[in-house]
Amino acid sequence: MLKTLYTRLALGLFLLLLAVGLLYTFISLYSLREYSASVNQALHQDLAQNLVSDRNLVRDGELDRSALEELFALYMAINPSIEIYLLDLDGTILSYSADPAKIKRNQVSLGPIHKLMDDMSLYPLLGDDPRSHDRQKVFSVTPVPSADNPEGYLYVVLRGEEYDAAETMARGGRILEMSAWALLVSLAVAMVAGLTIFHLLTRRLRSLTRLVAEFENSDMSQNSPSAGFHTTRWRDRRPVVRDEIDYLGASFDDMASRIVTQIEQLKEKDAQRRRLVAQVSHDLRTPLASIQGYIESLKLRRDRLSPQEQDRFLDIALKEGRRLSRLVDELFELAALEAQEKQPVPEPFPLAELVHDVVQKHGQSAQESQLKLSLSGDPALPTAYADLAMTERVLDNLISNAIAYSPPGSRIDVIVGQAEGKPEVYVQDSGPGIAEQDLPHIFDPFYRGEATDGSGHAGLGLAIARRIMTLQGGDIRVENRASGGASFCIRLPIYTSL
Repeated sequence: MLKTLYTRLALGLFLLLLAVGLLYTFISLYSLREYSASVNQALHQDLAQNLVSDRNLVRDGELDRSALEELFALYMAINPSIEIYLLDLDGTILSYSADPAKIKRNQVSLGPIHKLMDDMSLYPLLGDDPRSHDRQKVFSVTPVPSADNPEGYLYVVLRGEEYDAAETMARGGRILEMSAWALLVSLAVAMVAGLTIFHLLTRRLRSLTRLVAEFENSDMSQNSPSAGFHTTRWRDRRPVVRDEIDYLGASFDDMASRIVTQIEQLKEKDAQRRRLVAQVSHDLRTPLASIQGYIESLKLRRDRLSPQEQDRFLDIALKEGRRLSRLVDELFELAALEAQEKQPVPEPFPLAELVHDVVQKHGQSAQESQLKLSLSGDPALPTAYADLAMTERVLDNLISNAIAYSPPGSRIDVIVGQAEGKPEVYVQDSGPGIAEQDLPHIFDPFYRGEATDGSGHAGLGLAIARRIMTLQGGDIRVENRASGGASFCIRLPIYTSL
């Protein structure tokens, strides 16, 4: 039950209100007591003086002891809430109206007495209570027989024993009952109001929790945005965050969207991996089967084959072995690039010179295929900043593919230039081009388009080229030429000196 935030907030509110209520009750009772004492002392500040005057306690300049005794007896009967004491100038108690068995002091402090007589507006001012060793009470005092010729003090405790008993009874009865009812009603009203506010404040949080639970229990293939948690600024489609719950809702939406996207990407990667494994198995099986078939034929029919036929079988097996070796090398190279185990080491170099060397290297192969390989463009290119060997690997792949797919008697154009301040190299062939539906997938590993030559091997060269260019911060793209053939373009980052 205490696991929910709403329950914890309710319990915390109840404890807080209870503590505040008890503290308020204590302060109220204490303040009421102080207020009552102040009012009592203010109303009776001249009581001692009036008693001396009204009861004729002073005759011929001296205190009348018999009149004082009568006063004690009278006020014990008609006003038991006060106690009257006669003190000498040292504060020693000479006589009193209280029960002798309950008197604990023989002397009271004169400090409060002198202070009150100096300024009668200082109240509540407490003096010693003769009935206790440490308790103090409000009082009224006057010098006797007169202020001009003081021989002692008439000290009147305004809240005597009878007053304390009556106050204790009242406090234990009606006042406490009223305080308890006031506390209970205040707690009930505050709890209802607080719980209503908490319910409204936690409503969006509960809804967000429900959405998180639904998303967690789903297959996480789609996200239901937390509508209602924040409004949308339609101009730029960004959420307006009003408070922490809005921020949490917006963060959850972003997180869930990223999770959905990542799951889709993982599914796509898994599908690509399955296709890759199937294609690799096929591409590895084909040359292996060919090698195995020719070697078995050679072994079984060696005595019936002429030397020329034996050489042809061995040449075919060797060719398939080299093809298998090249495929395995490409697989290792692509795996190393994908795992970023093979990182480029960029350096500044003149791209035009590198392109010239690569074109010269492939000149013989182009001639053997009856192709014209030409280099053109502006050699004054910005200095490229990339890995020299990796860039050469990309150019080798593009030119080799162009030679393989161009018909005899056609030409291959290698053009150097620049765009947006970055050096570019175009490799344009005169082959059949690439089907439009195959263009978006031409750089995928082992992608086999509809227009392939049926050789059974789609290759990894273009996938390796794209990965190399991505790691170098460059770009590679392809398009079909209007005059026929495909046009590949690579763009490299430029060198900027610090």
